[in-house]
Amino acid sequence: MRICDGLNLAKEFGNHFAYLLMEFHLKKSREWVFLHLNDELAKKDKFIELLDRYKNGEPLEYITGHCEFMGRDFEVGKGVLIPRFETEILIEKALDIASKFNAPRIAEIGVGSGIISISLALELKNAKIIATDISLDALRYAKINKDKFQANIELIESNYLDKIDGDFDIIISNPPYIAANYPLDKWVLNEPKTALIGGEVGDEMLKEIALIAKSRSKYLICEMGYDQKLSMQNYLDNLGFQSEFYTDLAGLDRGFIAYNKGK
Repeated sequence: MRICDGLNLAKEFGNHFAYLLMEFHLKKSREWVFLHLNDELAKKDKFIELLDRYKNGEPLEYITGHCEFMGRDFEVGKGVLIPRFETEILIEKALDIASKFNAPRIAEIGVGSGIISISLALELKNAKIIATDISLDALRYAKINKDKFQANIELIESNYLDKIDGDFDIIISNPPYIAANYPLDKWVLNEPKTALIGGEVGDEMLKEIALIAKSRSKYLICEMGYDQKLSMQNYLDNLGFQSEFYTDLAGLDRGFIAYNKGK
């Protein structure tokens, strides 16, 4: 089997996927692969095994152990949520709000692989960032990525902010916000449900975080589901927040920035 034959087998999932899998298998760059399409595929059985793992629902990021986010290579694996591109918008919004403070005190609820807190820390040298998670798998990957990028963040095992004292300038979160009965594909179903499912309706954890932020933060910045704007807007209004919602690149409602008028 030639390299081009292996690529053709994988192209049922798209050209980009096929090349990413081949690059990982061969430990070579895309340019190298292009220049050696007619070479014999080394360890072809191993390549087929990788392809079968994906066909059976294992996400590519779990197979390779890596995910690119905001131009940086983060390590991920089973038990941690795979970063999505739309979360980059959340970070951009947070950086804009953080610029209002000289040394912002930031708390992230649900750190996952660490992409949010680490990305903020690398841009905000004076920030004090504390990030929590109840998942030991998530905290392990967050620690790996924190060390990799030498990011100045504090990681704490905690439900919400239960083990954290004090108030914050910003609370940020990309919490689970999918409804329990929402249909998910087999690849997403291999990600941890605790990082995906927000409750029966889906916005339960978002509302719990908003309630915490009401007494502990000047700003709350969250990602949310595309169909949760109305419920979250009403809830935030009732808590006394002034909220602004933003959309993702597909034009879908994707998150909000809420200013706590009482702080």
